[in-house]
Amino acid sequence: MFARLREDIACILERDPAARSAFEVLTCYPGLHAIVIHRWAHACWRRRWFWLGRFLSQTGRFLTGIEIHPGATLGHRVFIDHGMGVVIGETAEVGDDCTIYQGVTLGGTSLYKGAKRHPTLGKGVIVGANSQVLGGFTVGDGARIGSSAVVVKPVPAGATAVGNPARILHAPDDAAREAAAAKMGFSAYGVTQGDDPVSQAMRGLIDSAAGHEHQIAMLWQALDTLIKAQNPEVCVPGDAQRAEAFDAEGLKGLVK
Repeated sequence: MFARLREDIACILERDPAARSAFEVLTCYPGLHAIVIHRWAHACWRRRWFWLGRFLSQTGRFLTGIEIHPGATLGHRVFIDHGMGVVIGETAEVGDDCTIYQGVTLGGTSLYKGAKRHPTLGKGVIVGANSQVLGGFTVGDGARIGSSAVVVKPVPAGATAVGNPARILHAPDDAAREAAAAKMGFSAYGVTQGDDPVSQAMRGLIDSAAGHEHQIAMLWQALDTLIKAQNPEVCVPGDAQRAEAFDAEGLKGLVK
């Protein structure tokens, strides 16, 4: 028990720059108090002392403003920062090293008793303030839930979910789009991530332009290979793509 408590205090000191000492964390952090009370309530729940488990849970809610059902499962080094208004449902599972901010709900959408109604958070998940994660699905390891997001479907490991309803941001695609936009002379940040119709149109134009550029580069490469095969003596300059004029008669001869 004391080993887990030391572990919890250490993780808060590591993740919260406002924490100055272990004594301050132990006495002034409601997220820590809620987790400690939950462990007692969960131990009662597992022994089928259901009323006592619920009573301890309600006591923790009254003292901290954080409601954790005694049936929920919390891993090691879970940090509930600020915590006011956090609700964690009965069949929720929170993995090791997760961080949960104020106003978060890990809720259920099913009314069937005994079913897996609440979400499972993998290891190292960060859930932003006022987010709602609703349903019996899994949020993968290292995923991030943006503030005020409403998540109703699984989130892949390492992905970011934002918006209402939440959409998954694909980091590699977004990075490639930003690089293509930068080559065109402007930054796409702020117009490629939203749901606004103009933003969606801009995103499509950027993707289309990047695709055309790639196809043109492949055509030049193919022409270079063909010219050298027909006339090994001919040297095609590497910057031929940028030339304002080219040998049209020579190209006609290649395709005859």
